[in-house]
Amino acid sequence: MQDRAQAMDVRTLGQSGVLRGDLVDVSRHRETHRLRRLLKVAVLLALVLAFLVVRPDVPSIPSMFTDPLYLPMWMLVLVVLAGTVFSVAGTGRSPHVLYRPSEISIAFDDVVGLGMVKDEVVRTLNLFLAYRTFQDQMGGNPRRAILFEGPPGTGKTYMAKAMAHEAGVPFLFVSSSAFQSQFYGQTNRKIRSYFKELRKAARREGGAIGFIEEIDAIATARSGMRNDTASPHETTVHRATAEGVAGVVNELLIQLQSFDEPTFAERSRGRMIDMINTFLPSARQVRKRPPLTSNILVIGATNRAADLDAALLRPGRFDRSIHFDLPSKSGRREILDYYLDKKAHEPELDREERRKQLAAMTHGYSPVMIEHLFDEALVWTLRDGRGAMDWQDVQQAKMTTEIGLKQPVEYTVEEKLTIATHEAGHAAVAYLAGTSRKLEVLSIIKRAESLGLLSHSDTEERYTRTRSELVASIQIAFGGMTAEELFFGEAGTGPSSDLAHATKIAAQMVGSFGMAGSLVSYEAVDSAHGIVAKVLSNDDGRASVERILNQAKDSVRHLLDEHRYLIVALRDALVARDELVGDEILDVIQDAERAHGSDAMSNDANAPARDDVRLRTDAVVRPRTDAAVPPR
Repeated sequence: MQDRAQAMDVRTLGQSGVLRGDLVDVSRHRETHRLRRLLKVAVLLALVLAFLVVRPDVPSIPSMFTDPLYLPMWMLVLVVLAGTVFSVAGTGRSPHVLYRPSEISIAFDDVVGLGMVKDEVVRTLNLFLAYRTFQDQMGGNPRRAILFEGPPGTGKTYMAKAMAHEAGVPFLFVSSSAFQSQFYGQTNRKIRSYFKELRKAARREGGAIGFIEEIDAIATARSGMRNDTASPHETTVHRATAEGVAGVVNELLIQLQSFDEPTFAERSRGRMIDMINTFLPSARQVRKRPPLTSNILVIGATNRAADLDAALLRPGRFDRSIHFDLPSKSGRREILDYYLDKKAHEPELDREERRKQLAAMTHGYSPVMIEHLFDEALVWTLRDGRGAMDWQDVQQAKMTTEIGLKQPVEYTVEEKLTIATHEAGHAAVAYLAGTSRKLEVLSIIKRAESLGLLSHSDTEERYTRTRSELVASIQIAFGGMTAEELFFGEAGTGPSSDLAHATKIAAQMVGSFGMAGSLVSYEAVDSAHGIVAKVLSNDDGRASVERILNQAKDSVRHLLDEHRYLIVALRDALVARDELVGDEILDVIQDAERAHGSDAMSNDANAPARDDVRLRTDAVVRPRTDAAVPPR
């Protein structure tokens, strides 16, 4: 135990927690092989020098090889021969791209916002660096492969490159689609070639990291290896596809066990020893050394871990699965701080309040999306001829990214008034019934399919919702339709997406969350249809959905009827300015309340009625777009 402790104590940890020092197993192996290469070069130069000194007589070359008349023929032969050789050899060569550590500029200090994921990766990398100590002195089996799985843009490839940079070993990047070939058997051959190159690099440099992007393209579950509830037709199609790639999956499984495959020299030496042993008695036979295990770490990245073959995920192959999730609020804060330090911006964006607001409004964003948001903001900055982005640029970039570019249209006077009233109704309900909502954008400018929009977000990040909060989400969706009915006597075609959004939430309350008087879960029904179709196809479920929707709409009608002045104020501001951003919305609402006598509201007889309908709530809607009521 003391020897083991000393072996680990001689290693030092860098700032990122990665093992450092000359006694790291990978560094020691690399130095040994460097000296061997120098010795080989010295021997080769000595042989060349000896040849030049001795200079034996060279026999004369036949005239057919030197006569210029034969030159076109020989050129044609060489072209045909080279084309044949390269076409055959090229179909089975490894399709990877090799990156040296010096070519990778990403370090662990550049990986932010991942929290415990980064800590686990650092621990895995330290096992890779100290593989010999872990295996020989401690008796452990080093990890052969790990799986990075999670949504797109969450930093899987970024993290893998940082690992290779910190380890100082070659990084062999390959996309799964590059393995695929139109020739029978060549896909398997490319996989074998890739792992052969990994073993070569590991033996030469003391270790190598292989990264397979979108590994699900070549490692989907084989027939009979999945246990899902797909329809018979879907199962038949899937099995046909799986049987087509079964050989590829088998090859991948085999290669993940090939890290101790002997080299050509070791095999030749083994055959020589076997031949000698045939002449020796059993007691005198020469012993063969076991092959050394190559220090390889294979990283597979996928967005669909559930589709992978189960045999890949067992210990000894992909030993660990690390989930890269969308960053939390604190993680997003780290990420936006990192990117803002690299991008030109006004001092306003350095204020703590703005940074917190940015972290809140990017809920559901991946690191790549946050970087793209700032890049898009810089585009707006450049269009205005400025050198640094400001808060308005970020707001415009967010709307452009999520909804689309502005598309100015010529509304009629009546239509513009109707759209403004509709959006004002959404904003009024969000303000009155959603006390923890932060109103961000209120607009009647056409964007993509939306004639107008209300964007709002949580003041505090939430992961669960209560029944009252879900009901408030439905109420906000009904705000536009109800406002049109109060002011014009009827609603137009605008609320169609609002009704779809409200129906979806109500169906989830009935069929998934047990919030409508029944604890029966429609999610347990074996069907290929979604939860909304399951609930609405049942008479009792449909009746419960209609009851929730009607009750929510009646509450909204009562609420807006008492606060018509808010709708009027917001409507008139939208007609005049087309768009209100952030504090501008609250300014309009607060001016309207003061004009209506909001200072005396606590003494007004109608105040209890408002308190009865005000709900402590946040809206629950789709990821990334939870800040916006469905567009008209």
